[in-house]
Amino acid sequence: MSKVLIVDDEPHLRLLYETELRRAGYETMTAGNAQQGLEFVETMDPDLVILDIRMAGMDGIEALQRILERKNSLPVVLNTAFSSYRDNFLTWAADAYVTKSADVTELLETVEGLLKPELATGR
Repeated sequence: MSKVLIVDDEPHLRLLYETELRRAGYETMTAGNAQQGLEFVETMDPDLVILDIRMAGMDGIEALQRILERKNSLPVVLNTAFSSYRDNFLTWAADAYVTKSADVTELLETVEGLLKPELATGR
């Protein structure tokens, strides 16, 4: 079972993503800020990180850079309410960019595509 780390400062979104990812068959862990998320990357060894961009303290872009410095093969999905970050070249290092929505279909499909590419391509 793949482990997904959800890093978001909004508790309701963390709960929503956690519930839907567990329903889809993933093991989940959550962090309420980027610093805690970085600690979990080191100690919990997730298979994928879902990372919010706008958070108090360290933002998701800085956290992305730190994750990639430590574990550059770890897939990271940037998940934000602000589509304008898509134009920021610092976000291009992420494996995917998903704009937040109450409909988590795109997020779930993105996670599946990164963790189970053979299912996403129909092989």
